[in-house]
Amino acid sequence: MALLLFVSFLVLIFVGVPVAFSLGLSSLLYLFINDIPLNIIPQRMFGGLNSFVLLCIPGFILAGNLMNSGGITDRIIEFANRLVGNVRGGLGLANVGASMGFGGISGTALADTASIGSILIPAMKKQGYGAGFSSAITASSSVVGPIIPPSLPMIIVGTLASLSIGDLFLAGIVPGVLIGLGLMIPTYLISVKRNYPKGEKSSLKEIWKSFTGAFWALFMTVIILYGILGGIFTPTEASVVAVLYAFVIGIFVYKELPVKKIPEIMLSTITSTAAIMLLVGFANLFGWILVAEQIPQMVADTILGISTNSVIVVLLIILLVLFVGTFMETIAGLVILFPVLLPVALQIGMDPIQFGVTMVLAMVIGLVTPPVGVCLFVASQIGKVSMGTAVRELVPFISVLLFILLLVAFVPSITLYLPSLFD
Repeated sequence: MALLLFVSFLVLIFVGVPVAFSLGLSSLLYLFINDIPLNIIPQRMFGGLNSFVLLCIPGFILAGNLMNSGGITDRIIEFANRLVGNVRGGLGLANVGASMGFGGISGTALADTASIGSILIPAMKKQGYGAGFSSAITASSSVVGPIIPPSLPMIIVGTLASLSIGDLFLAGIVPGVLIGLGLMIPTYLISVKRNYPKGEKSSLKEIWKSFTGAFWALFMTVIILYGILGGIFTPTEASVVAVLYAFVIGIFVYKELPVKKIPEIMLSTITSTAAIMLLVGFANLFGWILVAEQIPQMVADTILGISTNSVIVVLLIILLVLFVGTFMETIAGLVILFPVLLPVALQIGMDPIQFGVTMVLAMVIGLVTPPVGVCLFVASQIGKVSMGTAVRELVPFISVLLFILLLVAFVPSITLYLPSLFD
């Protein structure tokens, strides 16, 4: 019966049915065939959604939408460009830097790709950068979004395993910075090799002016982290504070958030939240069936049956998650795989916080990896370039992302050092 569940799910995915409905329909088929009462559906869905922490998801989404509509994207890009725009390939480096700054606002890779890409990809093409290169760097740098706090996937992981959201947020900071710095290396080297342009050097006054413009946006991340770690408010309360902060900054400081646009922003937030919650609900039902079929134990036994060597086990887990991430949405993949694989990681002595960050990073790398690669698809559409060209340009950036993933998986201090300071 477990085979039927997986086969029906994969068939639905590959014929284009959205992931949430694929999970729901394959679960419904399983319940019908096994003559299980259908009232289990609302019970399991509500059980997966009945978490106070999950209430922070609409809050952070709304805060990100408010900040983005209030001129935040332009200011972050301006600041990043002032810092590194005078270097060869400076606009490409600014693209990565802007993703690092915007990641602390949106918490999602797709929002990063769409917002920054819509501005920087046309600008890079206009200055002489290749369309494939511009699209590839925009998509790959968007991976930073779900790693640097606040992060929606980290919230999901924390909810699934009752882990500290604050610790997970802290654990993502160093990997996020490493991703940003790491992606700048191939960006610079390729730019030098292809003689891509560089801008004029900015004065300290210009850099300071751009920093003051972006400061209030970047400071939101500091408020969220300090408030959660200082015990001032919970993650859910932090999301409400973030919304109020974003509203005040957009209306009274930047003065670029039109009040008449707020209903549209609210509708967008409601739509995004509903999609995520539906996904989490159906994924919880799907996960309940997996447990009933003892799939987690089978997966654990299979992996540990191949090898009990911790290095081999971690590599096998990474390969599995990377594969799933290429065709499954991040949150759905985490809801299904994290509870299955966490016991395996614990058996080999891996810290759950470190494993959580590893899982999130491996899943989001799938967002830029074919065959689905939704971020790469969006970036290539903005750049008006074929997916094939974008994929070829993506290779050096994916290599960096995989290298950092291995560092996160095998060097515990990268993720655990900052959380240990607040224990």
